[in-house]
Amino acid sequence: MTDIEDVGSFRLRAREWIRDNLPRLPEGSDAPDGEGRGHVDDAAWLRARELQRLLFDAGFAGICYPTEYGGQGLTPAHQKAFTEESAGYQMPLLLNVPTFSICGPVLLELGTEEQKREHLPKVLSGERVLVQFLSEPRGGSDLAGLTTRAVRDGDVFLVSGAKIWSSGAYAADYATCLVRTDWEAPKHRGLTMLLMKVHQPGVTIRRIKQLDGNEEFCEEFLDDVEVPVANVIGEINGGWAVASRQLFHERNAVGGGSPYVSGGARVASSARGAAPSALTQLLRSTGQASDPRARELVAESHLLSRVQEQLIDRVVAGMTAGQLPSTAGSIIRLFGGVTAVRRAEIGLELAGSHAVSGPAAAGPDATPGEPAIGTQFLMRQSSCLGGGSTEMARNIISERVLGMPREHAADRDIPFSQIRQGR
Repeated sequence: MTDIEDVGSFRLRAREWIRDNLPRLPEGSDAPDGEGRGHVDDAAWLRARELQRLLFDAGFAGICYPTEYGGQGLTPAHQKAFTEESAGYQMPLLLNVPTFSICGPVLLELGTEEQKREHLPKVLSGERVLVQFLSEPRGGSDLAGLTTRAVRDGDVFLVSGAKIWSSGAYAADYATCLVRTDWEAPKHRGLTMLLMKVHQPGVTIRRIKQLDGNEEFCEEFLDDVEVPVANVIGEINGGWAVASRQLFHERNAVGGGSPYVSGGARVASSARGAAPSALTQLLRSTGQASDPRARELVAESHLLSRVQEQLIDRVVAGMTAGQLPSTAGSIIRLFGGVTAVRRAEIGLELAGSHAVSGPAAAGPDATPGEPAIGTQFLMRQSSCLGGGSTEMARNIISERVLGMPREHAADRDIPFSQIRQGR
């Protein structure tokens, strides 16, 4: 086994390089230029690619990815050290989710050697951005009930259907796309995961505007889109196993436990609540600094953040050591969702009328990149939906971590063609 650099030495080397090569963020900001309140422009995506190339050329990209695919072959401890040292500096956070933390690991684990060598170095250098085409407009949370069809025609599949809630699809190059290839098999057994070009004939992308003005979510309409059979990830009709692994990485990413995220995890501020430091600043600006109840609320928010950090470390360590099943990632996903809701409620209670007018309406002291506390409250439930809902996380924890009986499913083992479809 090749010796690797110790974490302390790596941290010092990273600190020096970051200081000399990465631009600092504006005071109090957690987002680079172009990635402001509820909005990400084309310049932000271009800047993210440029920053990632800078990291790649310096040997700080893909810290936990193997060296043979362009990564550094180091440990989560090295990644954590780099993330800590990069705080306060511009980082390509837009690429963290889903490119580095969800789609990339799926290719790494289940892709062919040719797929890994073709895509992963370009992903880690910022040349290639990935997205997920999973959910469908009519599917709700029943991912296995999808109806996007892939018909084989020689060396290609012709894909037709619709996908939705694809974050950043308009700026991506390739998508992991789950399709149905066998309508006579039970719904979980007739699926295939494809890696398809996003911008090609037959693909129409529409952006969805949310309450907070964010237009990152997209819906896609696919009309006989050609995808080479060589682009199958895993096996034909074995796509559910691939999707399950992809969802595992998504839950880890949303919960904050992915070892592939570099820099502060990019989770919309409206979904995570105001930071405790911002709440302290809010107390001072609104004259509540000496109010015992207000101070208790800030302390509660701070405590939730600390508990989340410790929970992530404990669960990830348990999964790594084999003491917890991989499905335990749902624990940190669940805690992250319900905690974000509580922190948004705390923010609103402290801000009061300032949540709609005054400093808190644009973030404490109008901090760049910090959305309105009122908007954070209105968007709080988004933290319980992304990466699979918290209700789904509870089911996974009960059935696959605690070993409780599985929920009854009336359509289990029935050919998908015989299952009644909604209109």
